[in-house]
Amino acid sequence: MVEADLVIRGGTIVDGQGGEPFEADIAIMGGRIAAIGADVGRGREEIDARDLLVTPGFVDVHTHYDGQVTRSDSLVPSADDGVTTIVIGNCGVGFAPCRPEDREALVNVMEGVEDIPEAVMAKGLPWNWESFPDYLKSLEARAWDADVGAYIPHSPLRVYAMGQRGLDREPATAADVARMADLVAEGMAAGALGFATSRSLVHRRGDGAFIPSFQADSDELVAIARSVGDAGRGVLQMIPNLDTADWSSDLDLMKRMTSASGRPLTYSLAQWSTDPQGWRRTMDALAEHNRSGAGPVLAQVFPRPMGAMCGLSTSANAFSHCASYRAIADRLLAEKVAIMRDPAFRARLIAEEPDETPTPLHRLLRTWDNIYPLGAEPDYEPSPDQSIAALATKRGVSPVELVYDLMLEQDGHTLILMPFSNYAEKSLDPALAMMRDPYSIVGLGDGGAHYGIICDASYPTTMLAYWTRDRAGEQLTIPAAVKALSADNADFLGLRDRGRLTPGLKADINLIDHGALRLHTPHVVHDLPGGGRRLAQQATGYRATMVSGIITRRDGADTGARPGRLIRAA
Repeated sequence: MVEADLVIRGGTIVDGQGGEPFEADIAIMGGRIAAIGADVGRGREEIDARDLLVTPGFVDVHTHYDGQVTRSDSLVPSADDGVTTIVIGNCGVGFAPCRPEDREALVNVMEGVEDIPEAVMAKGLPWNWESFPDYLKSLEARAWDADVGAYIPHSPLRVYAMGQRGLDREPATAADVARMADLVAEGMAAGALGFATSRSLVHRRGDGAFIPSFQADSDELVAIARSVGDAGRGVLQMIPNLDTADWSSDLDLMKRMTSASGRPLTYSLAQWSTDPQGWRRTMDALAEHNRSGAGPVLAQVFPRPMGAMCGLSTSANAFSHCASYRAIADRLLAEKVAIMRDPAFRARLIAEEPDETPTPLHRLLRTWDNIYPLGAEPDYEPSPDQSIAALATKRGVSPVELVYDLMLEQDGHTLILMPFSNYAEKSLDPALAMMRDPYSIVGLGDGGAHYGIICDASYPTTMLAYWTRDRAGEQLTIPAAVKALSADNADFLGLRDRGRLTPGLKADINLIDHGALRLHTPHVVHDLPGGGRRLAQQATGYRATMVSGIITRRDGADTGARPGRLIRAA
């Protein structure tokens, strides 16, 4: 028997297909799974996986590493949480296609939509491309700790086809639409995984204006979807408006896009406090269409609250719109802490009210009954008695005083969680129902974006640690969680070479100590270009992660191996 490159011995195989776990060895040769069973032969290297889960690598369908992939070979934070395949170009924003004269405009779009500082992009982007195929060619020359695939993003596409008119959101002419369809065909032929767009009211450019794709005519989107369908593969991704009075119009648009293209579409869905049952209304409204076989419209859902991390080291906190705080907001953290420990400054700031009309997100930072301190191991399903409002009552102080004092703990590094979706009922039961719906997939981690306030790319660890082990209420099974993180997402994307532990497929594999798996509190690091800030979060319990049979993480430490490559859809 030929000696394998690597043999994983005695692990508990969770194959990604939802079947019962079983004990077996796995032999890996040439980056692929050669055999699974009790007698797979010897390996030049062997790993003892007794008492460990052996799972497929995870597939993250919703990230924003569009700039990071051009300057960095490590796709953190996703690569720290068992993710071996990531997709960029989501929400219809990105950096290709792009003429030189439009670069600043696209940076401004990304800065506004994904909260990526302009300085980070200005210092990090090489801009050695113009067309979308050029962008893929640029990425093909690079290597990472995970594989990378890309959607064609609508906003850059529109600006490239229409120039300033596209940036100004003017209606597209028939010639404009034909040009966009041709560019999509070109991108699909080059290996794009599909097309992405956003119609969200909250997606604004850095200058506050709506992004180019907002309110684009439905015929424009149907024509583009048809161009994706003409390629015979690929998917569609959309951020619709589902919390407005005309929510059904976007549902009708998604139906038209899938019917015209014959391709699956995924849209973002969450529970919002303004309409706690809206998610169910949406899924019910699409159920008949999905059963018709016209091309499924799949909700993309998140397994915990989407949450803002608030504190003195992040982008926002309860005092961000108070004049006294704004005066010191840009100081170094240690200086800021020293100033805020002065009793006179404390009294003045606590007495102040925000003096600007803040964004909807900033207004939520003072909803005291929906803000929670984070502990050493963050609780993403906190009980109401742990809210700032409840804790302040217990301590006999005002909520604003309590928040002020909490933020000064740990020398200003303390973080406070503000859930802004999936937590309207102070329970994750709706999120569980969304995940269990047959017409949903798991995503929305937003890795590579919202550097200073959101740290959600760690959701795979939440799936496996919380939802299969720690939750006091109804749980997921380990096979169901692994399938949602691997095969379901790979199948949606049409990537049939991964997502399962099956002989012949790519050896993208995680070895996990399930009992030791846990997330630690997020913290701020300054490792972006120009010393830019981002939130990081450590996960422990991953004994090894491998891409194409090469170990990229061992006991949580980066091995330096970079087997990840560009995925060109075939």
